[in-house]
Amino acid sequence: MLERVLEPEAMTGSSAQQYDEMDHSQANQSFVDDLVAAVNAIDGVWLDLGTGTAQIPILLCQTIEEVRVLASDLSQDMLELARYRIEVDGLITRIQLSNDDAKQLEFEDGGFSGVMSNSIVHHVADPKAVISEAVRVVAAGGALFFRDLVRPKDESKVQELVQRYAGHENDEQQRLFAESFRAALTCEEMQDLVGELGFARETVRMTSDRHWTWSTVAS
Repeated sequence: MLERVLEPEAMTGSSAQQYDEMDHSQANQSFVDDLVAAVNAIDGVWLDLGTGTAQIPILLCQTIEEVRVLASDLSQDMLELARYRIEVDGLITRIQLSNDDAKQLEFEDGGFSGVMSNSIVHHVADPKAVISEAVRVVAAGGALFFRDLVRPKDESKVQELVQRYAGHENDEQQRLFAESFRAALTCEEMQDLVGELGFARETVRMTSDRHWTWSTVAS
């Protein structure tokens, strides 16, 4: 198994722009479809941790009329790109942006109907801190829905996945994608993490050849 190699927590400058220009449409649609299928009622205010350029909150709000989203990210550059997307899609009244460190959120306990995140875990050295904060700020009975990449067993698998899913992207975008795989947790590591926080290990499972998903309800 590859050792975990960390990458910067916040994507800034040209890296943020390169990320925004990549084609995430299929993965984003899958995330929203699976979230809707997993959660009985998506309404109220949801927190999206590591929102990036807010592509998933936009898609979720276009799918579910009753939901509002606080889209949170550590990178101001990402949030500026997100602001443009939100305005273009006419969702400024339903998606609010917030510049936060997901390891130390300044939100009250139990303040959100649900917490979701796509691909924040591989950006942080201590994912347990992020998950703990998500658990703290979600309401009792609220949904927790996280998805991220899985770290492959070797470098050849990294390159295979990069070519399969980002072979059409430019060299810099392929490099960023490969670094994300190397920084990711394995499914077993994520299962261990949620187990330490009192959740059943089986709430984390492989949901594609490159993703694990953690879906559960807060007590």
